[in-house]
Amino acid sequence: MQEGVCRGFREFLYSRGFTEVHTPKIGAKGAEGGSNLFKLSYFHKPAVLEQSPQFYKQMMVGAGFERVFEIAHVYRAEQHNTNRHLNEYISMDFEMGFIEDEREVMDMEERLLKYILSKVKEEGNKYLDILEVKIPEIRGEIPRMKLKDALDILEKEYGKENLDGDLDPEGEKLIYRYAKERLNSDFIFLTHYPRKKRPMYTMPCGELETYSFDLLFRGVEITTGGQRIHNYNELIKNIEYKGLNTENYSSYTCVFKQGMPTHGGLAIGLERLTAQLLGLENVREASLIPRDRTRLTP
Repeated sequence: MQEGVCRGFREFLYSRGFTEVHTPKIGAKGAEGGSNLFKLSYFHKPAVLEQSPQFYKQMMVGAGFERVFEIAHVYRAEQHNTNRHLNEYISMDFEMGFIEDEREVMDMEERLLKYILSKVKEEGNKYLDILEVKIPEIRGEIPRMKLKDALDILEKEYGKENLDGDLDPEGEKLIYRYAKERLNSDFIFLTHYPRKKRPMYTMPCGELETYSFDLLFRGVEITTGGQRIHNYNELIKNIEYKGLNTENYSSYTCVFKQGMPTHGGLAIGLERLTAQLLGLENVREASLIPRDRTRLTP
């Protein structure tokens, strides 16, 4: 299943003019910031395992590649012990330049998923029959909804309150229920997440929101993406807005001084997508050799 998903991901993006890249997994700073970093000593210098190839993807777009993608391991030192979290997982990323806004990124993912699902269904029929799994179809456009509207629905339809500008796992399941019952869709894009909930490279939309999105599939977030800041001064301002030291990101921000096209991208969690496609109860079942808080062998 995962081989087919990854092959479909590659084939589709190759056909759309993307270049596959391979970025470092040891770095000085994490792209997402925060405390969920695996720290290590790198020849007596502090280093981290990369949470995301985000900075490198943007650098490649600015260097003239325009459209890039990567399928690779990423690392999150999160203390979660749930059925949807892994500390090492495979991220399927792409970044594309010269976009109008984040809607072009969502459009691209929609076409990408249609291709992947049709390929998995076509090539894996005998295995899907054995597992009694039916691959969903995406008919037409995936519904799109602003996060604040989703929060209103949770409050009015399901009596769920005090979510602090984001969805918890129960909220994601309820929005899926709404999408399935009212919109006849297994997928739904939620857009315009708050600035305080998004990394410093995310393009602001006014003072409080961002041009960003999550994609929920059967009640679980499988994708995070959006438009990125392309202007150097705006990027510096947003790093400061987040309370971060701009000097710590100088090797990243210096690329923007030379000029950067408008751009955006996303990351899809392979194990989560696989688990949702197969109806698995635990994302660990979608990992060949999972790594969580307690598992370091085999």
